[in-house]
Amino acid sequence: MLNAAEPAGQPILQFGTSRFLQAHVDLFVSEAAERGEALGGITVVQGTANPASTRRTAALARAEGFDVVVRGLVDGQPVESRRRCRAVREALQAATDWPAVRERMRGPVRVIVSNTGDSGWTLVDGDDARHLADSAAAPASFPARLLVLLHDRWHARPGAELTLLPCELVSRNGDRLRDTVVSLARQWRCAPAFIDWLQARPVWGNSLVDRIVSEALDPVGAVAEHYALWAVEAQPRLQLPCRHPAIQLTDDLLRHERLKLHLLNLGHTVLAELWRRGGHPKDMTVLQAMQTPPLREPLEQTWQQEVLPVFDALDQGDEARRYVVALRERLLNPFLAHRLADIAQNHATKKARRLLPVVELAEALALRLNQPMLRAALATS
Repeated sequence: MLNAAEPAGQPILQFGTSRFLQAHVDLFVSEAAERGEALGGITVVQGTANPASTRRTAALARAEGFDVVVRGLVDGQPVESRRRCRAVREALQAATDWPAVRERMRGPVRVIVSNTGDSGWTLVDGDDARHLADSAAAPASFPARLLVLLHDRWHARPGAELTLLPCELVSRNGDRLRDTVVSLARQWRCAPAFIDWLQARPVWGNSLVDRIVSEALDPVGAVAEHYALWAVEAQPRLQLPCRHPAIQLTDDLLRHERLKLHLLNLGHTVLAELWRRGGHPKDMTVLQAMQTPPLREPLEQTWQQEVLPVFDALDQGDEARRYVVALRERLLNPFLAHRLADIAQNHATKKARRLLPVVELAEALALRLNQPMLRAALATS
């Protein structure tokens, strides 16, 4: 599904077609390109084979681009705009266009971004070293696909600069993805020189994304809040896909990560946990939950009594309280239909990532917090 009007080979290779990526990376690059501050266009690779993703991929390839509707409150006042995103220049499917994906990787790719979901880094038993030679069949897992592409890059352009910027909500996601791919390369008995290159040459960036993208437009496009942040840990040779006000280079990524994961994401998951316990409408949104005292009050108590004392002990309490003030406005956004049923997907995995670290931090800091809500949520499946 190539847009024939565009030349093959873009400097940004993106794994994932999610509404989040459309309203985050894709929109940032598009807006930066209008100012001449982007590396260039994006090649998107669809990883899943479901019909909805295939329709979305076909629409992404259209030259006219797609819309991102930005709705929310800024200083209490409603703001809405419709922005046209034209950064995506071609869209491929891993299952059917794998030779073309491998060809792109041997070309001018300078930045790889990904958002493959909560289980996107899970390895698949059927993936093995035969995929390095088989140019037709794509491996099933994202780490194996990335390993094959990086092996191609090592052969074709070993000295060319390359930065990987995963957007998955995993602590130190660049380091974790590197370790996963290097471990897989060892399992596949790849050449030691290639494994050395994997660890030393590509820049594996750690980043944290923060934006609520509540709805998908049909067949492509998204509805998002006004607030947006992409915090990227600074390191030598790091390349960004563009310059944008929402992209912040930082020497203290953990500070941003704690705020987002343990206040916003934790808050979402606590609301989903309370919603799952029963008696609430199946299509309830975050806004409706925040307007429902049996859901809102336990969340507020969790923030105040179980989470903020941990930030106080980390000397980040004032900043965390300011974040919660802004966060309430984001969760009370009357223009976003952010469904708790969507948030509750992969619920157990999300609880382990968002709630458990707060409990572990409290224990490590000897705070003697009861944390009844967090512990009760972690005790259920």
